[in-house]
Amino acid sequence: MDAITVTLRLPSPRVRWAAAGLITGLLVAATIAGPALSPRPSLAAGASSDNEHTITVTGTGTVVVSPDIADVRLGVVVTKPTVKAARETAAEAMTRVIAALKKLGIADKDMQTTTVSLQPAYDYAAQTNPPKITGYTLANGVAVTVRNLDQTGDVIDDSLAAGATSLDGVTFRVDDPAKAQQQARTNAMTQAKANADTLAKAAGVSITGVATISEASAPVPFPVYYGGAAAAPAADSVKTPVQPGTSDVTMTVTVAYLIG
Repeated sequence: MDAITVTLRLPSPRVRWAAAGLITGLLVAATIAGPALSPRPSLAAGASSDNEHTITVTGTGTVVVSPDIADVRLGVVVTKPTVKAARETAAEAMTRVIAALKKLGIADKDMQTTTVSLQPAYDYAAQTNPPKITGYTLANGVAVTVRNLDQTGDVIDDSLAAGATSLDGVTFRVDDPAKAQQQARTNAMTQAKANADTLAKAAGVSITGVATISEASAPVPFPVYYGGAAAAPAADSVKTPVQPGTSDVTMTVTVAYLIG
C-alpha cells in the first residue's frame, strides 16, 4: 500500500502564544463568575427579620409654677427733621430712662439694648415719586429683666415718666425651671406608662421593656411686640398694676415599649 503523507501547517509561535493567553483568560473569567452565576435561594414572600414588637405612646406632664422674673421691653421713638436732631433727642431720652431704671436698683447686666434703628419719614400726601422725606425716625429699645416682681409696675411707670415712648410687652418666667422640668418629665413618663398598660391589656400582651424614649418641652413664651406708643403717666396717676399669675412648665415624652 502506498503511504499517504498529510502536511499540516502549524501557526506561527506568536499566534500560538496569543491563543494560549486567550484560553487562560476565559478559564479565569469563568472561575470568577461562577459563584455569581450559580442559583441563589429566594426569600419567601413576607419574610422578615426578628424585629421587636412595640407599642408607641406619648405622655404629657405639666407643672404649674409661680414666676419670679419679669421681662419688660420698652423704648424711645423720636421723629425729627434731621438725623442729628433725632439721634440727640433719642439719646437724651434713653439716658434718662436708664438712669431711672438704675435708681430702682436694676443692674447693668439686666438691661440689654435690643433695637437701634433709623428710618426716613415720608410725606405721601403730595403723591410724588419718590415721596418727599420730611424727617427721620430713630428707635432705641431696651429689654429689662426685673428680679423683684414688686418693682414691675415701678419699672414701667418710672421709665415712661423719664422719657420712654413705647412699651412693647411684659412677660413672666421662672429663673431656674430645672426642678419643675424634672417633675413634669416624671409626670409625663407616668402618663405614658399608663397609656401603654391600657393598650397592652386590650391587646392581650404584656410589656417587657423599653425600646426608645424621646422628649420635647413646650417653647418658652417670648415678649410680644405691640408697637404702640405710651404716654408718660401723670404725677398723681395710679400706679400701673401688674399681675404675674402662674406659668406652666410642660414636658412631652414619646416612648416605645417592648411587648411580648
